[in-house]
Amino acid sequence: MKIVVIGAGAMGSIYGGHLSLNNEVFIVDTNKSIVDKINTEGLRIDEDGTTNVYRPTAVLSTEGLEDVDLVILFVKAIFSRAALEGNRQIIGPHTRLLTLQNGAGHEDLLKKFVPEEHVVIGTTEDNGAVLEPGHVRRGGTGRTNVGLLTEDQDGFLPLLRNAFDSCGFQVRIHDRIQQLIWDKLFTNVSLSAVTGVLQVDMGYIAANEYAWKMTVKLIHEAVLTARALGLECDEEAITEKVRMTSVNNPAGCTSIRADLRDGRKTEVDTISGAVLRAAAKCGLEVPTHELIVNMVHALEGRNQQK
Repeated sequence: MKIVVIGAGAMGSIYGGHLSLNNEVFIVDTNKSIVDKINTEGLRIDEDGTTNVYRPTAVLSTEGLEDVDLVILFVKAIFSRAALEGNRQIIGPHTRLLTLQNGAGHEDLLKKFVPEEHVVIGTTEDNGAVLEPGHVRRGGTGRTNVGLLTEDQDGFLPLLRNAFDSCGFQVRIHDRIQQLIWDKLFTNVSLSAVTGVLQVDMGYIAANEYAWKMTVKLIHEAVLTARALGLECDEEAITEKVRMTSVNNPAGCTSIRADLRDGRKTEVDTISGAVLRAAAKCGLEVPTHELIVNMVHALEGRNQQK
C-alpha cells in the first residue's frame, strides 16, 4: 500500500515506522527537525528492550505526491481539519481515510473529504511516548480495531488487515465499530474530563465523594446517549470499570488534565463534545456534559488572558 501518516508524534511514528517494513510510507509533519532526523538517521523506536530503526520517508509537505491508498490521521483532533485541508491533493477517488484518534465523531469531518464508504474508524491499544525528534518509545502493544460506516463492498478491510499484520500489528475488523469506540469513550468522558477540570490525579476521583458523584452523572448521561444510538450498554459494569481505573491508577494523569496544566488546547470537543453532538442528534439533553465542556474551554481561556 501507498500510505501517508499525518503526524510524527508517538503514535504516528510507531505506525509509520512499522508500516514502512512492507509498504511505501510517507510521514508528514510540520516540524523540520523531526523530518530531517528521520530522513538522515532513520526513525528510532525503543521496543522489546531494544532500539529498532525504520526507514519511512518523512516530508514537510505532500506536494507532488499522487493520490494514495490510505491516509492515517495521527494529529490531535483539533488539528484534523487543517491537516486534511493542507494535504487534500493526495486524496484521490480510491483513497481511504483512517482515524485511530481519541474520542468519537471524527467521521463527521472525514466525510467532508471522502465518500462515507471510504471512511475507516477505529481504536488502537498501542501506546507510546516521544523521547526526542525522530525517537519514540513503544510502551505497549495491542489490537488495532477498525470498521467502516457502511458495508465493505470492495473488500478493503481485509487488505488493510494484511498490510498492517505483516508489519507487526494485530488488526481486528468489527461490524459494529461504534460500540467499541463508545466503550473506550465512557472512561474518557467521565474520568478524563473530571480530572482535567479538578486538576487532580486519576486516583482522586474514586476516593472523593463529590468528584465521584459528578463522574457517575457523566457516565449516566453518556450511557443514555449511547443507547439512543442503538448501542448496548451495561451502566453498572461501565461505572465499575471507571472506578477501578481510578483505583488502579492513583497517580495517573489524563490527557485533558495534562493539556490544561501545560497551557495547551484540549481534545474535549471530540471527547465530551462527542456526547453533546450525539445527544443533540437523538433529541436528548446532557447538562452535565455541557457544563464540563464549557468549564474545560473556560480553563483553556486562562492562558489566552495571560
